[in-house]
Amino acid sequence: MGYEIKAFPYSGTIDADGHVLEPGWLWEQYLEQRYMDSAIRIKVDNKGLEYLELNGQPSLKTVKGVLGLMGAMGDADARPSPERKYMDNIPYGAGDPNERLALLDKENLEAAVLYPTVSLLWECEVTDPEITLAYMRAYNRWIADFCRESGGRLVPVAHLTLLDPAGSAAELERAVADGCRGGWVAPFTHTRKGHGHPDHDVLFAKAVELGVPIAIHPTYEPEWTVPVRFDRLGPAREFHYNVALRQGVQQALLTFYGHGTFERFPTLKLGVLESGMGWIGSFLDRADAVFETPSGRGVPITAKPSEIFTRQCFISGDPDETAAPFIMDHVGAHCFMWATDYPHPDHPGTWVDALTRQVGSLSEPTRHAFLGGNVRRIFGISNSNST
Repeated sequence: MGYEIKAFPYSGTIDADGHVLEPGWLWEQYLEQRYMDSAIRIKVDNKGLEYLELNGQPSLKTVKGVLGLMGAMGDADARPSPERKYMDNIPYGAGDPNERLALLDKENLEAAVLYPTVSLLWECEVTDPEITLAYMRAYNRWIADFCRESGGRLVPVAHLTLLDPAGSAAELERAVADGCRGGWVAPFTHTRKGHGHPDHDVLFAKAVELGVPIAIHPTYEPEWTVPVRFDRLGPAREFHYNVALRQGVQQALLTFYGHGTFERFPTLKLGVLESGMGWIGSFLDRADAVFETPSGRGVPITAKPSEIFTRQCFISGDPDETAAPFIMDHVGAHCFMWATDYPHPDHPGTWVDALTRQVGSLSEPTRHAFLGGNVRRIFGISNSNST
């Protein structure tokens, strides 16, 4: 079974977190010339398996052969092999903007906010701020070009790093001028400073000045961050890690409370992506409860965590989350959006049936906000249809 293209029954719907598969030549064409010897490259080992080369060294984190599976949504039987090459297995719409627009039309989607694939893999291994930001500038220039002729239907978001907050602030300004509608960061920091640490304020100040959101998006992470506390999980380790993936964005989100970032930037728009959304209700209930106890006395905020979240934050989740509709109105329907995650392999072969069921019980205003209104408002996407 592979990916099945179906038309979604509600018009005006926007995918809040779709993906592209960047071409293997991206960094060799878009990286500044002085960094060319350090470009990200896809190489092949003596067994015919592809691997990433980062700053002249083989990746230690990305499993050899896995690049060819990055677009295998709906193909549960896909396995790494010398025959399955990355550039030969970029699915329809994941590597060509005209195909992506055609795919949106076939699926009855108005627009898609786009995030990368290869750029989710390398950041955990590269600790040099200069080359990190150079890699990101190259990707950001490419994704802006990818989306440029789409009439606003393909929405680029800039990749940024907290290794160099001032450099990222400058890059966010440049990228927004080039067409990007916001920025995103990984759920870890190599410095181990919380995302909300005042040392990162220069980036958040720039996002506020530009009126664009910052989102936390899952990536591969350094081994010391991986949310697995047990040994001997064997082949189930990958399953365990993927189910527990949300722990990274949850802890990153908490640091914006613990460091008082929301108080310093009361108009900052902060998103948590691709980590589910049904958990946010119990998460905020717990945060509110602890805030009222002695454990909450050191937190430099003046409103309950749930009130701050509904004022400043947004969250995206999957169409197959059956509990999520029950908490949308409780938390605030204006905070929620959905995503295809197309074409990544950790999802079944179609999202349409699940999303149709998911929104069936929602009130019309909540459904309108969830399917497109919220992402349209937060990312500044023009309103051409109605959900």
